[in-house]
Amino acid sequence: MTHNPGFIKVVDDARARVRECTVSDVKVRLERGEQFHFVDVREDDEFGQDHAAGAIHIGKGVIERDIETAIPNKQAPIVLYCGGGYRSVLAADSLRQMGYTDVISMDGGIKAWRAAGYPMEKGPRR
Repeated sequence: MTHNPGFIKVVDDARARVRECTVSDVKVRLERGEQFHFVDVREDDEFGQDHAAGAIHIGKGVIERDIETAIPNKQAPIVLYCGGGYRSVLAADSLRQMGYTDVISMDGGIKAWRAAGYPMEKGPRR
């Protein structure tokens, strides 16, 4: 997918303030049994088709509204992902502005997760 220049500019601006990690970083954390919130910020239908095993869903369109209920501890470690790593950067920046201190965006998103052959689940999970 080719993104519009204005969107890329907004994402690049946010990226300067957001920490990112690779899919392999996340996989290692899961294998070690590290405790963190693994959050898919894609649309409801995208999440319902498939998602990374163990992920919960809080769509980017509602994350600012719902995050404090879902994850009230603003120091809790959170890893966000989307389709390719753009929306999750924007969501991570938004959470950072809300006072969340340990938020990371997974670069490459679900596309990179799938390409690596990492575990997937189908259907809704909240």
